[in-house]
Amino acid sequence: MDTEIRIERVLPATIGRVYDAWTRADLLVQWYCPNPKLDLKVQADVRTGGSYVVEMGPHVVRGTYLEVEPPHRLVFSWKWDGTDDAPTRVEVELSEVPDGTRMLLSHTGFPTAEDAANHRQGWDPEVQRLAELLTVRQPDPATDRG
Repeated sequence: MDTEIRIERVLPATIGRVYDAWTRADLLVQWYCPNPKLDLKVQADVRTGGSYVVEMGPHVVRGTYLEVEPPHRLVFSWKWDGTDDAPTRVEVELSEVPDGTRMLLSHTGFPTAEDAANHRQGWDPEVQRLAELLTVRQPDPATDRG
């Protein structure tokens, strides 16, 4: 078994929209939890050295942004409150492709394959929710007059 997660997906949106979905708290609260029934709160200071806190019901994960290169790359540490585990590392790489934006998500540094597998069970539905969010037509202020 592997102790790292790699998810590659082409998302049906511009690179700017995908990057925003990863960096804007108002968008993160719409997808950044594997269980949509949990109350989700996000605080994010998206800059190198900035911190974030995500509350998924009783579960809290926090970390620091290690690299912020809009709109192509985001790297941050990941640590659950209430554990003695060392922080893991999440890297999100975005690139434009003909069908939208290619997202490569890597989550590394797990002590065991079981820990990686448990996190994979969280990332898979989150990435699906992200894709669904990005599939929804966004209003165009130039043509939509409300």
